[in-house]
Amino acid sequence: MSNPAVLLRTTDGLNITREDVKAKLKLRMAKSLSLALNVHMLKQFTSTIALIALSFVSNAADAPQPILRGGIVLPLYPSDSPQLNKEHVREQEYYNMSKAVPARITWITNIHNPSIEVHAVESGINTGAAIILAAGGGHRTLNVGSESADFVPFFYGYGVNTIILRNRLRADGYNVQSNAVNDAFQAIRLVRAHAKEWNIDANKIGIMGFSAGAELAAPAALLFDEFDKANNDPQFAGITSRPGFVALVSPGPSPFGRGGNPPIPRNTPPAFVTCGGSGDRVHAIWANEFFAAMLQAGIPNVEMHVYGNGRHPGEQMSDGSRMAAGLADRNGIPFGKWQDRFIEWFRDLGFLQKSGIETRAARDIAAFVEQPQRRSDRR
Repeated sequence: MSNPAVLLRTTDGLNITREDVKAKLKLRMAKSLSLALNVHMLKQFTSTIALIALSFVSNAADAPQPILRGGIVLPLYPSDSPQLNKEHVREQEYYNMSKAVPARITWITNIHNPSIEVHAVESGINTGAAIILAAGGGHRTLNVGSESADFVPFFYGYGVNTIILRNRLRADGYNVQSNAVNDAFQAIRLVRAHAKEWNIDANKIGIMGFSAGAELAAPAALLFDEFDKANNDPQFAGITSRPGFVALVSPGPSPFGRGGNPPIPRNTPPAFVTCGGSGDRVHAIWANEFFAAMLQAGIPNVEMHVYGNGRHPGEQMSDGSRMAAGLADRNGIPFGKWQDRFIEWFRDLGFLQKSGIETRAARDIAAFVEQPQRRSDRR
C-alpha cells in the first residue's frame, strides 16, 4: 500500500514527502525575507554610512568627540582653512562633566575646531526637517547639556533631525560677529550641501539659538547674502546659507540691539521668539526689538511669547535655587512649556509634514516677496 505522505519517488529510489516540501518552502521564504530585510537595512543605514565616511575624511584626526552617543561629528572647515587658528586648532576641547549624571557633558570650552554633530532620525518618521542648535553660555562656555543634547530625543519624537553646533567662543579669543556668527552660517551651508545623502529636506533647515546662541541665530536670519558673497567657496557653489526658519530663546542682542538698524531682506525666514518678561527684562527687550523689526517689515509668520513669570536661565531665584534652562519644567510655570508653543508654530507652518512637500512658510514667503514693497516696510 502506498504511503500518502510520499509525494514523489526519484529515479534513484528517494522519497520526497510533504514535510520535505514544507521544509524547502520555509527555507526559501527565510532566505527571501533575509534578503528583503538586508535591502531595507541597507537603505536605512545609507545616510549613516555616508555620515561616518565623511567624518573620517573631514579632518578626522582633529574632530572632537560626540556629545551624545551615536552623534557623527564633522568639522565645519578643512584643516588648512584660513578661518582656523593654526596655533590652536589641534588643542583638545575642555568638557565639564556633570557631577550627578555619569558621562553627561554640561558645557564645553576651548573650541578651536568648530564642528557640527549630526543626529538623524529613522526613515519611517523622518520629516526631513533639521534644527541646528546653538547653545548659550554668555560666550564664555557652550552649554550643550541643557541647550543641545537634551533636545535630540525631544525632536526625534517629532521626526526632526538635530544638529548640535560647536561654535567658537569669545572666552577663547574669538570675535562673536566675525567668527561665531560665521560658524552658524557655515553650519547651515554644510548641512544643506549634504541634505540629500542625509535624508534632509534642503528647504527645512533652520537654527535655534539660546541666549548667546541667539546672537548667532538672529544674524543668520538677516545677513545670509552678505556671508555667501564674502565666502564664495567653490565647494558650496549655489548653496545658500539662508535658514528656512529661526528660533530665538531668551535671546541676547540681535543686530537691532543697541541702536542697530540693518536692512531686512524680503525673504527673511519666519521666526519664533520666546523669553521671560519683567523677570528677564533686558533679554525681553532684545527679543522685542527683533520681533518689532520683523513686524514693521511685514515678514510673515513671526511669533513671540513673552512670559510674565520667568527669569533668565542660571539666574538665582528668591528661594536660592537657579532658573533652569532648555526643556526644564521650571516648577510648572507657563514658561516651562515654551517648547510646546514652538512645536505648534513649527507644525502650523508645515515643517512637520512629509519631506519634499512645500511648507506653508515657503509659500507665504514667496507670496510676500512678489508683493510690491510698502513705504512702511522700508527701513
